[in-house]
Amino acid sequence: MTEEPALPRAITLFWGEQQQPRRGPKPGLSVDRIVAAAVEIADKEGLGPLSMARVAERVGVTTMALYRHVRSKDDLLILMMNAVSAGAPVYPDDGRVEWRTALRAWAAANYAGYQRHPWIMQIANAGPPLTPAMLDWMDSGLRALGGTGLSEPVKLLVILNITAYVHGQATFSVKLADVDNTPDGDAFGKNFGRLVDPEKHPALARAVASGVFEAEEEDYEAEFAFGLDRILDGIAALISPGSPGSASHPDGTGRSTPD
Repeated sequence: MTEEPALPRAITLFWGEQQQPRRGPKPGLSVDRIVAAAVEIADKEGLGPLSMARVAERVGVTTMALYRHVRSKDDLLILMMNAVSAGAPVYPDDGRVEWRTALRAWAAANYAGYQRHPWIMQIANAGPPLTPAMLDWMDSGLRALGGTGLSEPVKLLVILNITAYVHGQATFSVKLADVDNTPDGDAFGKNFGRLVDPEKHPALARAVASGVFEAEEEDYEAEFAFGLDRILDGIAALISPGSPGSASHPDGTGRSTPD
């Protein structure tokens, strides 16, 4: 009989399988308090300066005392990500939710979370979605598609594609915002234009000439909404009667079937 794979150590904290520390912890110290302190550091300074020693100092204990509650920095990162990812939209599981409105809100809420805690983007793809918050987000997205008639595999692919878009757009906007906030950020568009050879890159040259790279302020929210709506347009086409993946398609998977 094949044994089930063991859950990562940090994950067991969520599902009640973690043993209590052998030595008595300092009164008032808890995993929640440790995680909250770590999130404060990461929100202000990023993940670079985050260490078990810094967190211990923040909560007023020794580093060894911290390790009695959270055994490694990797475990701490998983706990932090779960803490800041709480609050997935809640949709009824009756198939009557308007899928486009629900998915737009779902994606926007996910994107907003990245904006509040940019450091999540460095660890969001570190492993499978096993924390309670991550499972809540997946379930919420799948519920949004409950009345579409799409097959379960296609629903999951839709959710994964939107998740990848949100993660990529959030990463892109944060990095560009860092560029825009540098002393020479305002000159980026003009300097970029100087590097473009109209003969070698004619299409790019036309874009530069339009002034698109010299906008005084990027509207990242509008850019995010534009891309998301194009993805939702594609999903709408997938859901339309007779299209691959719709309820009326023979196998609901997008594969053609013989007549």
